[in-house]
Amino acid sequence: MLTYNKPFIFQRADPYVVKADDGYYYFTASVPAYDGIILRRSRTLEGLTGAQEIYVWHRHASGPQSIHIWAPELHKLFGGWYIYYAAGDKDDIWNIRPYVLRCRGENPYEDTWEELGPMKACEEDEFSFTQFSLDATVFENNGKQYMVWAEKVGSGRQISNLYIAKMAAPDRLATRQVLLSTPDYEWERHGFWVNEGPSVLKHEGRIYLTYSASDTGPAYCVGMLSADEKSNLLDPGSWKKNREPVLASCPEYSIFGPGHDCFTEDERGNTILVYHARTRPEIEGDPLYNPNRHTMLMKVRWDEKGEPVFSLDEKEGSGKKPDV
Repeated sequence: MLTYNKPFIFQRADPYVVKADDGYYYFTASVPAYDGIILRRSRTLEGLTGAQEIYVWHRHASGPQSIHIWAPELHKLFGGWYIYYAAGDKDDIWNIRPYVLRCRGENPYEDTWEELGPMKACEEDEFSFTQFSLDATVFENNGKQYMVWAEKVGSGRQISNLYIAKMAAPDRLATRQVLLSTPDYEWERHGFWVNEGPSVLKHEGRIYLTYSASDTGPAYCVGMLSADEKSNLLDPGSWKKNREPVLASCPEYSIFGPGHDCFTEDERGNTILVYHARTRPEIEGDPLYNPNRHTMLMKVRWDEKGEPVFSLDEKEGSGKKPDV
């Protein structure tokens, strides 16, 4: 039986779960050592807890992709399996960029993975992936593939914004970047000015894009944007941004710093939010290197307007299958 809003998989941050057409659930996440990309699979969502974990790729010994292997996501698009992840360079540890792996076969757990290299901007785009950039996610809408990612801009105070573009190929954008969201509110500016970790859920003609804000301690929280699926998603005016976080720390439930989520569904078709959080507010050392961020699950509810509700009270309401 699934347990909600409690550790589901310990010490796995930035979780990503895919319910695939082959009947398996696949799980990947950042590991505390930040040294590679892991994968689990199970016939059931609950089974991911004790499923065997394997490394499908290890960091390089030096140079690019040799440190800070962060936030992998497993996606099936353009007819194949791909993993998007961020990585740095031991000689320049904050030189973080998004990279792409491609599975050489149809079985992401058993087949070999190969590097496609860094994610590439289109020829007309002089700015994408030129500075600290990470947390790339992809989604399909009306037959087009889109990428959303976080990238820092500015000198002095670095601000992490969210950008969106259409994709031409698994490792290349088709259009220039469009600024989607910037840290506008105080709850997005604790410690650092951050919007990162985007994830997409489609439901009843709407696209909901959640993201994480502030530093990775107890102030870390989840914000949300939304748009009509028929609108021009590359027009910032198509998107509405919530003024308040949709999920934040709650001492009553021992949830601190929830964020970097994704969406899947259980065997009954209920919408499930997969996220990481800490179980205590005290953090030893730098929050980024503290391993106690755990993968958790939440059943998503829907209000009378069809909007998602992220409640830590697992007894409230029920999920409803999203349009994915």
